[in-house]
Amino acid sequence: MSVLVYTESEQNKFKKSAFEVASYAKAVADQLGTTVTAVAINIDDTSALGNYGVDKVLTVSNSELNSFNAKTYASVLQQGAEKESAKVVVLSSSADSKYLTPLLAVGLDAGYASNVVGAPLSTSPFTVKRTAFTNKAFENTEITSDVKIIGVSNNAFGLVENSGIASSESFAPSLPASDVKVESIDKATDKVTIADAEIVVSGGRGLKGPENWGMVEELADVLGAATACSKPVSDLGWRPHSEHVGQTGKPVASNLYIAIGISGAIQHLAGINASKVKVVINTDPEAPFFKAADYGVVGDAFEVVPQLIEKLKDFKAPQ
Repeated sequence: MSVLVYTESEQNKFKKSAFEVASYAKAVADQLGTTVTAVAINIDDTSALGNYGVDKVLTVSNSELNSFNAKTYASVLQQGAEKESAKVVVLSSSADSKYLTPLLAVGLDAGYASNVVGAPLSTSPFTVKRTAFTNKAFENTEITSDVKIIGVSNNAFGLVENSGIASSESFAPSLPASDVKVESIDKATDKVTIADAEIVVSGGRGLKGPENWGMVEELADVLGAATACSKPVSDLGWRPHSEHVGQTGKPVASNLYIAIGISGAIQHLAGINASKVKVVINTDPEAPFFKAADYGVVGDAFEVVPQLIEKLKDFKAPQ
């Protein structure tokens, strides 16, 4: 009986979340006194997983899996779990994982706890801590089903290195017929994605127009961060909708979230509350965001941000 973990990848490389869920699965396996088996799809080199506690990798190579399909991927994981007699399956909280996990839960007749932020509090009964009410609170959830599925919140558990070597085993599951056909995928390749970013720099209407976004992008570049925006900004067409974060946009669980010229409407706060450290720059000292912020700067972004960029450049410059 192994703990099964789905390690997401893209363009033949593991995502950062793959190593985080592997680290989490290792913690669960240690509590249960068992091993960790990973499912890796279309990855040539899976050796890095051994550094995060994975004992065995089921390598799936099939060109039909080059494009994500929730039904197909759920079937692959179900067959992997059944092959390994896994009683616990661990996934990330990415959009893809959230699409496929309900299907997987039905197939395995499993209970599913999403947004989990820590290793199980107990294995008998099996209890995990997860966020609730759009990250405004925590709850302890008991999973009573025989098979249990855990969705780990991004950046909640972190990367935990374990010295080890993961063996590799070829796995060729049968693929179900699908009515979905992917014609094409258009994706930016030169930017840090919001989903994988440890740091996010976000701008709002306080920046006054798209022509002023250069300083947001420059700050993000210095920090190695992703750029994001509030809903009004994307609605106005200043920035693409793919950068809209909040309750009605993309959720953010970064280690550092910097909000520039964003007042902090409740819908926006609901989508970024899972971020560990929140920094706000705003001219209005009464802006709601300051109540949720860890650090706040009351000032004009057009004066504060350029100075912050210069200070960061000086700090990073070789001495």
